[in-house]
Amino acid sequence: MSVDQPQIFNYMALTKTQKQKIISDLKDKVARQKAIVFADFQGLKVKDLTQLRKEMKKNEGELKVAKKTLISKVFQEKKINLDLKKLSGEIVLGFGYQDEVLPFKTIYNFSRDHENLKILGGLIGGELVEQEKAVLLGQLPAKEELLARLIGSISAPLSGIVNVLQGNIKGLVYALSAIKK
Repeated sequence: MSVDQPQIFNYMALTKTQKQKIISDLKDKVARQKAIVFADFQGLKVKDLTQLRKEMKKNEGELKVAKKTLISKVFQEKKINLDLKKLSGEIVLGFGYQDEVLPFKTIYNFSRDHENLKILGGLIGGELVEQEKAVLLGQLPAKEELLARLIGSISAPLSGIVNVLQGNIKGLVYALSAIKK
C-alpha cells in the first residue's frame, strides 16, 4: 500500500482474536472518554491521517479507526443507541479524554484544510450530538479564549470604576493645587 492511497488498513477478514482485541481496546477508550467525534475519512491520505493522529494526541485525545460492526458491538454493550450503518463512508473516532469540545475543534480545524474529512456527529457524556451541532462545537472558540473573554467582561466594569475614582482624586488634587497657588 503506497502512502498516497486513502486506505488505512488492510480490509482482509480479521481473525476472531484480532476482533476481540479491537473491541477490548474500544471498550477501554469509550469508558474513559468525555467526548467522541465520528468522522468520515474516506479518501484521506495516510500521511494526513497520521498528522491528524498527532494533532489529537497533542490535544489530549486519540484517533481510532475501526470497522462499523465492531464499533456497533461496543456501543450496544455500553447502551449507546446509534446506528452506524446510517453514517456514510469509513468511520474514524476521535476521543477526547480531558475536554468535551477539544476533539470536535481538532477534527473541525483539520477538516477545513482536508475536504475528504467530514464530521458526522458525536457523543458527549453518552448523549448523541447531531452533525450540525458537532460542527458548531468545532467552531467554538478555545476554552482559554472563552475564559479570557469572561474575565475581560468581569474586569471591565471594575477598571471603569477605578478610572472614575482616579479621575475624582486627580480633580481634587488639581483643585487643591490651584487653591494653594
